[in-house]
Amino acid sequence: MNMKIIVSGSLAYDRLMNFPGHFSENILPDRIHNLNVAFQVDGMREEFGGTAGNIAYALSLMSEKPVISATIGHDYHRYFEWLEANGITTECIRKIEHEFTASAYITTDRANNQITGFNPGAMKYPSSLDFDELDPQETIVIISPGNLEDMTNYPQECKARGIDYIFDPGQSLPMLNGKQLTEAMKGCRILICNDYELDLIRNKAGLNTQDLLRLAGTVIVTKGERGSLVAAPDGEIAIPAARPKQAVDPTGAGDSYRGGLISGLCRGLSMDHCARMGSVCASFAVECFGTQEYRFSPDEFNERLNGCL
Repeated sequence: MNMKIIVSGSLAYDRLMNFPGHFSENILPDRIHNLNVAFQVDGMREEFGGTAGNIAYALSLMSEKPVISATIGHDYHRYFEWLEANGITTECIRKIEHEFTASAYITTDRANNQITGFNPGAMKYPSSLDFDELDPQETIVIISPGNLEDMTNYPQECKARGIDYIFDPGQSLPMLNGKQLTEAMKGCRILICNDYELDLIRNKAGLNTQDLLRLAGTVIVTKGERGSLVAAPDGEIAIPAARPKQAVDPTGAGDSYRGGLISGLCRGLSMDHCARMGSVCASFAVECFGTQEYRFSPDEFNERLNGCL
C-alpha cells in the first residue's frame, strides 16, 4: 500500500556559532544578578532544522514522499529550495508573512558549554492541514514537537477520522499538562520518546508504563547509544543501536530514527524490524554535524540493516 505520510512539527533555522574561549572566564559569579556580557564568535553557519524538517528529510532518504504540516516565516525561500531539492513537497506548509521562521541561536565555547536563544517566530501559529482530504486507510501522521495547538488538536482530528498517528511530544513536554498528554496518547498507534521524556510523561500524567500501554498501542523508548526499547501489551523487545563508522554529533538522531521507523511501518513490516530500520537511519545521522547533512544510498542502508537483523 502506498501510504501518505504527514509530518507535523516545526521548521527552523539553526544558527550555530563557536566562541574560542570559555564562558566562565567572562562571567563574574558575584555579578551574575547584573549580567552584561558579549562574546565575539568565530563566525556562524546556518543549518536547516526543526522536527518536521528533520523527520521528513530522513523519510526522503528512505525513498518516501512525506508531506510536512508546519508553519514557516517570510524568510522561507532557502528552506523551500532545500526541501524541493530533496523531493519534499511544500504544499501543506503555511507561510506566516509577518514573522521570521523559528530560529535557534546556539553558541558553544571550548568546553562544549552552550548558550541558546530560541525565537519561535512562525511556530507560534497553527498549521492548516485539511484532515477531510486524507484517506484514513492510507495515511499515517506523526505529531512531533511544534505548535502546541497542533499538538493538542491533531490527535483529536486523527481519532475522529480513524487515522493512525504517532505521538512524539519531545521538547514540548514542559508546555503540555497531564490532561493534554493523556488525551493525546489515548488511541495513538505509537508513543515515542527518550528515557528522560518517558519519566517526565509518567510524572506529569500520573501514569505507569502499563497505564501508557493501555492508552497507546506501542511505546517506543529511545536510549541513544544503548539502542531502544519497543514495549507492547504482549511484551518488550530491546533493539540494539546500529554502529556508525564514527560518532560525530548525536543532534537529530532521534528524528532520523523516526524517519526509518515510519518507512518500515509504511511497508507493513513488524514493529521489531521497523525499530531496527530506525536505529540504522539514526546511525548515519550521528556520523555528521547537523541534522540534515547525512546521506546514504539504498545499498548502504541495507548493508548496515542486514548487520542488525
